[in-house]
Amino acid sequence: MKMALAKSSVVVVAAMVMVALVSSVAAVPGIATFYTPPYTPSSCFGFEDRGVIIAAAGGGIWDNRAACGRRYRVSCTGGTNDVPNPCRSGSVTVTIVDFCPGCASRGVTMDLSQEVFARIANPDAGRIRIDYTRYIYLNFEFLFICMYIYLILFYLLLFMILFLVGCKER
Repeated sequence: MKMALAKSSVVVVAAMVMVALVSSVAAVPGIATFYTPPYTPSSCFGFEDRGVIIAAAGGGIWDNRAACGRRYRVSCTGGTNDVPNPCRSGSVTVTIVDFCPGCASRGVTMDLSQEVFARIANPDAGRIRIDYTRYIYLNFEFLFICMYIYLILFYLLLFMILFLVGCKER
């Protein structure tokens, strides 16, 4: 019985790890433009400098400041105008630091910093089609602490059950 419970515990922990590690999030299509420095002050962080790998959220992802600090992986998928082959390969993970009030009226999902835009597209394009996904950082240290606590609680429960069963047999 002890061995069966221990095996089931290992299976449960392994399943928890797999669920935490596997993400089946599909990319969402959108439109991006870019803005130029200065990048401060921003709606999210005021005068705190958050670097240049940043973006301003359009109304669709802004969510009343809930988007502040969220990270999105963005890649160019095509142009929206006559600039030939505007996309560059690769993607960039940006942090939302600001709100783009004019984005909604222009059908823009996010306004990328000039530096980010130049990494994924030709700046002459000015406006591009993008795919973006929310980037969620998994804190493995926290995950292992949770697994450790789970195992302690599991073995404590197992010990209590075996102790109670042992007491009833006497």
